[in-house]
Amino acid sequence: MRFHFSPKTPLFSLSSSSITSLCLRPFLPSAPKSPFYPSLACHVSTGGNLRMDSTSPDPSSSSSVSVDSVADGLKNQSLREHDISNNNNMNNENKKNNGKLSLEDLNWDHSFVRELPGDPRSDSIPRQVFHACYTKVLPSAEVENPKLVAWSDSVADLLDLDPKEFERPDFPLKFSGASPLAGAVPYAQCYGGHQFGTWAGQLGDGRAITLGEIMNSKLERWELQLKGAGKTPYSRFADGLAVLRSSIREYLCSEAMHFLGIPTTRALCLVTTGKFVTRDMFYDGNPKDEPGAVVCRVSQSFLRFGSFQIHASRGGEDLGIVRSLADYAIRHHFPHIENMSKSESLSFSTGDNDQSVVDLTSNKYAAWTVEIAERTASLVARWQGVGFTHGVLNTDNMSILGLTIDYGPFGFLDAFDPSYTPNVTDLPGRRYCFANQPDIGLWNIAQFASTLMTANLISDQEANYAMERYGTKFMDDYQAILSQKLGLQKYNKQLVNKLLSNLAVDKVDYTNFFRALSNIKADPSIPGDELLVPLKAVLLDIGKERKEAWTSWVQSYIQELVASGISDEERKASMNSVNPKYVLRNYLCQSAIDAAEMGDFEEVRRLLKVMERPYDEQPRMEKYARLPPAWAYRPGVCMLSCSS
Repeated sequence: MRFHFSPKTPLFSLSSSSITSLCLRPFLPSAPKSPFYPSLACHVSTGGNLRMDSTSPDPSSSSSVSVDSVADGLKNQSLREHDISNNNNMNNENKKNNGKLSLEDLNWDHSFVRELPGDPRSDSIPRQVFHACYTKVLPSAEVENPKLVAWSDSVADLLDLDPKEFERPDFPLKFSGASPLAGAVPYAQCYGGHQFGTWAGQLGDGRAITLGEIMNSKLERWELQLKGAGKTPYSRFADGLAVLRSSIREYLCSEAMHFLGIPTTRALCLVTTGKFVTRDMFYDGNPKDEPGAVVCRVSQSFLRFGSFQIHASRGGEDLGIVRSLADYAIRHHFPHIENMSKSESLSFSTGDNDQSVVDLTSNKYAAWTVEIAERTASLVARWQGVGFTHGVLNTDNMSILGLTIDYGPFGFLDAFDPSYTPNVTDLPGRRYCFANQPDIGLWNIAQFASTLMTANLISDQEANYAMERYGTKFMDDYQAILSQKLGLQKYNKQLVNKLLSNLAVDKVDYTNFFRALSNIKADPSIPGDELLVPLKAVLLDIGKERKEAWTSWVQSYIQELVASGISDEERKASMNSVNPKYVLRNYLCQSAIDAAEMGDFEEVRRLLKVMERPYDEQPRMEKYARLPPAWAYRPGVCMLSCSS
């Protein structure tokens, strides 16, 4: 499949139908005419086959490495079918603290390994793994007096885990992977992906090991995963470990994004291993030893676009795995789609031709694809709203649940720069820069849709409809978000475009500007020389010409506010509820990392507490809303590599 994005049309001038003006060439991102909104145009060719140009070597002929008795016990553990109703009628003696559980009493389920094909081998020798969705493998990171240094009570609550369990002496051993967790069946997932637009073949969990799924008292399924727990068959030439700096960043950002209201994976805890890991942070031939760590990630599923791509790329019998995996995902994570009926009449026209109709009730896979597209579009719109740049939007880093996943070289905008990328590897083409994220989201959806076409699960018409829905959903959500950030009841394209242009020209801090904007009064009688007083703290070092440009914009903005008829007090409260005062700026992360590498984790914990209330004023915490200091622009702070 080949795809192309046209950079010629500013996003908000697109109609939903224009998303289908599509041609087929490899995506090579170029600077959009509008520096803020890339165009959204993509198409799947009729009857095409997925071509990823990867060749897979034969499976290793070497015999499986023998494993210790713990591995044997896990390998032979019965994966019985769980009767959920019985599991929820646990004996009272197994519960404590108002229904909260000990680690031993967590309600494990293992649907992924029970219902999907697995690797017959259980060793961690790097190799191509065929005809399997996972490999059972034990955590193997070496530890020396591991320590629990940060934890989340709110994530523990999702699991019905008693927060007192964090105080257990053996907790660091269990969540570094050094000691088995009762009931867990560890495995690493097999997946592939497009990296920077090029098919990379098999990737997989190279340093993440899933322990299993927890069913909580609300019948919610939560997957626990240790990142940095050791080698797997998917580690390739790497060591399967993670360093403290990257683990702190992932731990803090996954929680910060949750409290911003953005769908994300979560983090239960962070454990230091007591061992050092060698890393070349900038890939410049200067490696150094860094403290090792393991973060426990939590998500309802870690399935990615690449989880399906790898099997479609191999063709043949593996196309059946794509269907099985889709059935599994729908059954456990999209059950409403499984239960759709014809009476819902979810039929949509895809063009002027009356024959061009997509009936989502006649094909659950089409309905599923559309929902994934819309979830992804909504997620990206929310990123754009808070100025978040993911940095590595490869298809293996795209969640089918529409979650932010895999925090590497991410960054929140400081000075507004649409071309900002926090990833040094992305610098040559800035494929994953802030302004390109909407287009990249669509490109990734196109790859996912073509995967399902290859497996004969959806038609090209259904694939194109899913991409059309992505464009429509993104524009609807983003326009609504911008209107809320401005305190307006309806979207004003001209006002928004002029604002974003001004922000870029004067490199205004994105977060602080919108927070300060709520101080503008809806009073057209304010003298012109006083209009910018509420924005004085964010409009820094601007000359006369730029002051005039901003004054003109504020005058237009006040006219919109007056027309809305909302009181200043009500609008300010509403705007402050969507415009955070605090975001996890990279320099804040680095300050916490610097202290942690010296053995002081108080700043990590303090920073997490601030990020748990991003929309509140939080007196005495104002320093966490300050502009980045000069040192924040050094390499390794404002921009990072994928090294972890």
